[in-house]
Amino acid sequence: MDNAPEKGQRSLFGEILDWMLAPLLLIWPISVALTWLVAQGIANKPYDRELGEMARTLGQQAAAAEGPRGGRSRYALAPEAAALLRADETDTVFYQVQGPKGELLSGDSTLPSPPLAEDEAGSPWELRYRDDEIGGDRVRIAYLWVTPEGKDAGGPLLVQIAETLGKRSRLTNEIIKGVILPQFVILPLAVLLVWLALARGIAPLNELQRRIRSRDSSDLSPIDERRIPDEVAPLVRAINDLLGRLDQSIGAQKHFLADAAHQLKTPLAGLRTQAEFAQREIDEGRSEPAELKRSLQQIALSSQRAAHMVNQLLAMARAEDKEHAARRTEVNLPDIATETVRDFVPRAFDKRIDLGYEGPSTEASALRVLGHPLLIRELIRNLVDNALLYTPPHGTVTVRIVEDPFGQVSVLQVEDSGPGVAEAEREKVFQPFYRALGTNVDGSGLGLAIVREIAQQHEAEITLDETRPRRAVDESHGPGARFTVRFHAHPLT
Repeated sequence: MDNAPEKGQRSLFGEILDWMLAPLLLIWPISVALTWLVAQGIANKPYDRELGEMARTLGQQAAAAEGPRGGRSRYALAPEAAALLRADETDTVFYQVQGPKGELLSGDSTLPSPPLAEDEAGSPWELRYRDDEIGGDRVRIAYLWVTPEGKDAGGPLLVQIAETLGKRSRLTNEIIKGVILPQFVILPLAVLLVWLALARGIAPLNELQRRIRSRDSSDLSPIDERRIPDEVAPLVRAINDLLGRLDQSIGAQKHFLADAAHQLKTPLAGLRTQAEFAQREIDEGRSEPAELKRSLQQIALSSQRAAHMVNQLLAMARAEDKEHAARRTEVNLPDIATETVRDFVPRAFDKRIDLGYEGPSTEASALRVLGHPLLIRELIRNLVDNALLYTPPHGTVTVRIVEDPFGQVSVLQVEDSGPGVAEAEREKVFQPFYRALGTNVDGSGLGLAIVREIAQQHEAEITLDETRPRRAVDESHGPGARFTVRFHAHPLT
């Protein structure tokens, strides 16, 4: 079986790996830049210290100088000292001594002066550093102001020592190589370790997937939560809850199908029995018209029962179809109620039952119910059919619509003068194929189950009570039953 993720699916492993490696790969160049800055600072410290000592030495010589020395400036370095400055094979060293007015007293004229902001003499013997350029080469400069000794001193002298950055750059590169090169080994190793850690961390999910896939399709038992990570436990609990509800649903469907098969067996068996009886009468030559007519009537009655049962099963399936019930429009409840009453008038007339309607007319109705017209019609038909089944001859059945003056609810009531429903059985009568004992009524047992399912699909409230107290019951009328369905409604716009 191909377990590769389909297009559009996201891999949890890949997403976690991305979120872990992306910051790592982003931080790595930042680490290189910071390492370079730190290495540069480390490389500068010893050479700055050496350069500063040279500047202080030159400053002390300049401060103590007195008069000319054999024709040379008294601020010029001794030949031995100048040769020592030039002895560095890697870098070039420059020096300069400026007078109080900025005039060159000794050294290299190419050495630039400090920036304007620092041109004024600072504190005597305060050593400072800066970066600059000489002839296109970057240099590091150590400088300080010194106060000459003697009475003829005209002001502080500026002493500067500059050095190119060859040794510093080489040391910086060595430090960077020593720090960065191991990272080229550590980084792939870190990626590999992250990969292995994620693979090991997700292994329980793969095991859980294997356990679920290995299950039989009929196994709806809960998944064992003892061998799963804590982070996945809520998901497994949700799946177990779904499995429990699915098991209940499948169990209810199996029970429903078994009851439906049992209910259909009776009219079908009657059809077969009457057909075989009629055929036997004909074969034996005793086929009198009255007997054949009676058999045909029983066949017609059994086929009618079977057809009614099939229609009720189809109505139950429609009521349980949430997608079908979700397609809702504005429904005029009085309109559907009056049409349903007219459809049942012939049957009520045959049973000598007074069937009537009370409520606003179609034109006078000010409220609309949001629902599925076919299902609401089926709800009213089943309530009226149930009332006509249980109401004795000369009884009454009333369909009533009561509209809330505040425009909040629209109430449907179907009441009869039949035997009523005992309080202990009022919840049971809404179960499929349940019929109250002692009624001897020929019905499918699905009507009220369909009514409750449709009411639930429309978020409507359904209640059952008696029309009048049992103590007031006489011989001609029973306590009756009143089914009340409250729909959410909104005013007509």
